Amino acid sequence: MAQPAVTLWRFIASGFGSGLAPKAPGTFGSLAGLVIGCLLLLAGHLALLAGIVVAIAVGIYAIGRLPEAGEDPGWIVIDEIAGQMIPLLALYAFSVWGALLSFALFRLFDIWKPGPVAWADRRKDEYGIMGDDIIAGLMAWLVMLALHLVSPL
Repeated sequence: MAQPAVTLWRFIASGFGSGLAPKAPGTFGSLAGLVIGCLLLLAGHLALLAGIVVAIAVGIYAIGRLPEAGEDPGWIVIDEIAGQMIPLLALYAFSVWGALLSFALFRLFDIWKPGPVAWADRRKDEYGIMGDDIIAGLMAWLVMLALHLVSPL
């Protein structure tokens, strides 16, 4: 079977190529989101929030343009990029430990798929594909906010 043509929407949906990794594309997409999110955080929380909103909007649009998206192929990782940036909002400022914790928590909720994450994951359209990772990111963000009660991140 021939490979589908590379289009702008496939490139975006693949996380600028990070989702084309032969193994663990979701982890590579999350790493791309971590790097992008940390760079935006260095510019400020407002820049990070704007980046998250743009990633979500562009992700929904891009995924909606792909006929194979209903199958949620592993190479679509724009959802991981958007979701991974969300828990970074809980950091007062960039820190390596905070970034690593946000990565670990996001991946935990993304893979484990507790409650509402699994609910969104069952929806096989662009909203479900993006939604499960947004919810996983929000859950990781809440845990990070709770951790502020015992330790600064």
